[in-house]
Amino acid sequence: MDPVKPEEISHPPMDQLQGLEYCIDSNPPWGEAIALGFEHYILALGTAVMIPSFLIPMMGGDDGDKVRVVQTLLFLQGVNTLLQTLFGTRLPTVIGGSYAFIVPIISIIHDSSLTRIEDPQLRFLSTMRAVQGAIIVASSVQIILGFSQMWAICSRFFSPIGMVPVIALTGFGLFNRGFPVVGNCIEIGLPMLILFVIFSQYLKNFQFRQFPVVERFALIIALIVVWAYAHVLTASGAYKHRPHQTQVNCRTDMSNLISSAPWIKIPYPLQWGAPSFDAGHAFAMMAAVLVSLIESTGAFKAAARLASATPPPPHVLSRGIGWQGIGILLNGLFGTLSGSSVSVENIGLLGSTRVGSRRVIQISAGFMIFFSMLGKFGALFASIPFTIFAAVYCVLFGLVASIGLSFLQFTNMNSLRNLFIVGVSLFLGLSIPEYFRDFSMKALHGPAHTNAGWFNDFLNTIFLSSPMVALMVAVFLDNTLDYKETARDRGLPWWAKFRTFKGDSRNEEFYTLPFNLNRFFPPS
Repeated sequence: MDPVKPEEISHPPMDQLQGLEYCIDSNPPWGEAIALGFEHYILALGTAVMIPSFLIPMMGGDDGDKVRVVQTLLFLQGVNTLLQTLFGTRLPTVIGGSYAFIVPIISIIHDSSLTRIEDPQLRFLSTMRAVQGAIIVASSVQIILGFSQMWAICSRFFSPIGMVPVIALTGFGLFNRGFPVVGNCIEIGLPMLILFVIFSQYLKNFQFRQFPVVERFALIIALIVVWAYAHVLTASGAYKHRPHQTQVNCRTDMSNLISSAPWIKIPYPLQWGAPSFDAGHAFAMMAAVLVSLIESTGAFKAAARLASATPPPPHVLSRGIGWQGIGILLNGLFGTLSGSSVSVENIGLLGSTRVGSRRVIQISAGFMIFFSMLGKFGALFASIPFTIFAAVYCVLFGLVASIGLSFLQFTNMNSLRNLFIVGVSLFLGLSIPEYFRDFSMKALHGPAHTNAGWFNDFLNTIFLSSPMVALMVAVFLDNTLDYKETARDRGLPWWAKFRTFKGDSRNEEFYTLPFNLNRFFPPS
């Protein structure tokens, strides 16, 4: 047997991911692009419905309030996505609601000045205004860090080895929204998971008129089948005598969104009244804004790879964070009960469909804005049981996590230093948030429990985020542990050309602003 050559057992590192049908600035035909945009819109509904559905009952709101908040959040998702794809990083990223804001929002809900209000509707409005005020103030963090280019300066301390755990845990850190939620209604969630894997992977070569229809629209095909199956179970009375929580997770008629939704409703700023401001609430909310910043940083880098683009230079990354801060400010003004961050599931769908086109995401933003104003039609799609979305998350979150691991190709993984940094930061990035989560479930408060509520919320929010913990551990170790002698092991020679906008000629193709705006905002 002939000896194996080294090139036969290794793969050369590649700046851009191969195998995509359409990259960031190439566009499918209009019909296909519109259908793919609708698919991204459907996927974005999961978070847009889940966050208000969880928070509004705690605030004293009714189904009508829930519908209005869902519509408003969906409307702002569309607006913020358009702003990000046009003027921010210009990557094909959906900007959706963020779970990072839940801890400080719950703290506001339980504020004694609000809980003593007896009238439920008045308590809901007062709480909403307090949340709005906190989000408006906290948004200044991302606006300042982004547009002042301070985040660009900070990101120069990042290297491929330091970014691996951050990007990986942007996906892996969401494991509790995957199969644990599928298990709440296994008879619906498991078929959705299996069908989505079969359609997107095993039948991806099936073509209709030389078009890979099953691969492109695996999500919609599987969703239609399982949603119809769930409706049959609901109509046949399969859940009539089951516990209430089982019915909420399985039935297709429990959201009450369609009956409560108006036919036409256009969200507008300050629709809930004038925001109220409290320094403690705002400071706690700043922790959520910082978490959103870190999670979106990892998500932007994953999106660039799945769009077959080069890693965004620090200037572009900082620009995107600034516009995301503008989006959070708009969320506060309109009242969405959430801030903004990059939708991880929609990044995963770029890889699943092998279409990383910016135009597709902009079309999906149009669907979000359109259906948020046509209440009944939007509520129809929003009534899909969340278990179905969780099944898809099992695949898409894992795909995004693997993009983070793919950055290891630019580093030396025969280095014990690198193995130590990656292993410890990945483990602590999963273990510390799990400790905070488990402690909170048992004690009904976080590990940080002092007389200063804002301080408790700040620490509990920070350490509940896996990417945040991973960034703190990985970047600290990478920049303090034998950092001068290990530049090549860390992947810095490859990383260097992406540290400036003009360091690589492809950056201009991917990240230049439209309408010749670079004349007024020259890249650094």
